[in-house]
Amino acid sequence: MEELTREEIIEKLKLEKGILADGGYGRSVRTPWRPTEYFRDSISCLNVGESEKVHPCTECFLINYVHPAHRDKELPCHMIPLNAEGETIYSLLRVGDVEKLEQLLLEWLDTTIEREQKCACSGKSAQTEKGSA
Repeated sequence: MEELTREEIIEKLKLEKGILADGGYGRSVRTPWRPTEYFRDSISCLNVGESEKVHPCTECFLINYVHPAHRDKELPCHMIPLNAEGETIYSLLRVGDVEKLEQLLLEWLDTTIEREQKCACSGKSAQTEKGSA
């Protein structure tokens, strides 16, 4: 898979934000018995619509936001730190706080889009600018 440009990454992040803001992570009509998986059930996921992974998560643009120690997890995108406290999709789902999860995910998307846009304007690498949130 070819690497995405910063502009393509920004567009995918904006798409994720739009999906979440519009309530798009509700139950799937195709698989209503299965819990919703943030990012995995998104059209930006390489494996959307697949019952099993066809593409490794290491090919996804979100892998760059995952700490290397978590990149081998089943859903590494659920291990992205959403705030300075290190809360993740995974940790918030474990405690059942979906409202807080969606709020923090929106904030993370806003912050990450802003950071990527600033890096695009300055020509810097987002990898060195990232940090945890």
